[in-house]
Amino acid sequence: MCRKTAPMKRAGIDTTERPAAPRAATNGAAGQHQSLSKYIQARFDECSRSQKDVAQYIVDHLDEAAFQTAEELARRANTSSSTVVRFSQALGFEGFPELQAAAREEYRRVNAKAAKEAGGASSAPLFSLDQNEFESALAADHLNVEDTARKVSRSSVESLIAAIVDAEKVLVAGTDQMAFFASYMRHLLMLLDLRVDVVASPSQEALSRLGRIDEGTLVIGLSAGRPHPLVVRAMKLARHRQARTAAITDATLSEVAKLAQIKLYYSSNSPAYVRSHTALLSIIQALAYGVYAQDTAQYDDRIKAFRLK
Repeated sequence: MCRKTAPMKRAGIDTTERPAAPRAATNGAAGQHQSLSKYIQARFDECSRSQKDVAQYIVDHLDEAAFQTAEELARRANTSSSTVVRFSQALGFEGFPELQAAAREEYRRVNAKAAKEAGGASSAPLFSLDQNEFESALAADHLNVEDTARKVSRSSVESLIAAIVDAEKVLVAGTDQMAFFASYMRHLLMLLDLRVDVVASPSQEALSRLGRIDEGTLVIGLSAGRPHPLVVRAMKLARHRQARTAAITDATLSEVAKLAQIKLYYSSNSPAYVRSHTALLSIIQALAYGVYAQDTAQYDDRIKAFRLK
C-alpha cells in the first residue's frame, strides 16, 4: 500500500498557478510543485497491487479521470471505489474530489500548452456537441489514434522494426483480449515470410514455445491495463535468456513495459464499457508496413506467391 501522507486541506494544494498536487510533491526546487501525474509516478512503487491499477489509469487517462466519478474510475481500473478513495488519501488528499481537482487542473494546463504550441488553431469537432453513443465512441477512437501518433517515439518505432527484421524468430505474447491482436500481428508478419509464434494461453504447446526462447528471439508483449501473468513470465524469461524484448501497452507504468527494452504506448480511452484498441491495431499495421518497406522488392514476391495459393 502507498505510504500514507497526512491528509491535506485545500490550502495545502495549489490549484491556481500550477497543476495541483500535495505540498510534499516537489521536483527539487523549493516551492516548485510536480504535476499530479509525476507525483503519482514517483510514488508508484509504494502502492499495493490494486492501487497501482488506479495509478496507471490516472496517469494514462488523465482526461477521463479528471471528470469521472470514483465509481466510474474504479470500474475502468478494474478495482473498487473504496480503493480509489484510499489511494487518494495515501497521496495526501482528503479524498477523491481533491485528487480529481488536481487532475482537472493538470488536464487544463496540458490542453492550454498544446493549444499554444499549435498557434491557437483549433480544428472543427468531428461530430456535433450532441453526440450519440456511436458518435462518441468513434470520436474517442479518432482522438486515441491522434494521441498515440503524438506520443510514440520515432526512435522506438524504428528500433522495433529493425529488431523484427533482424530476429531469427519473433514470439508475440498476448492473452485474453490481446490474443486477437497477437494473432493478427503474426498473420501480417508471416505474409512477409518471417518466423512468428504466438503465446496466447497457458497451454502445453504455448509453454513449450516459451521454452524455445533464445538469444535470437524477439519477444513482443501486448498488454492492456494489468498484464496477464503469462505475458509477464514470457518477458522475464526473455530477459533471463538475453533475448530482445518489446512491449506494446496502454499503461506506461505496466510491468511488461518495465521489462521491455523497446516500448510503444497507445491510448485506449473510451466512453464504452471496454477499453478501445483502435490505436493498438493501427500500431500493429504500421509496424508491419514498416518491416515491408525495408525491402519491398523481396516482400512483394512473397506476397504475390501467397495470393496465388
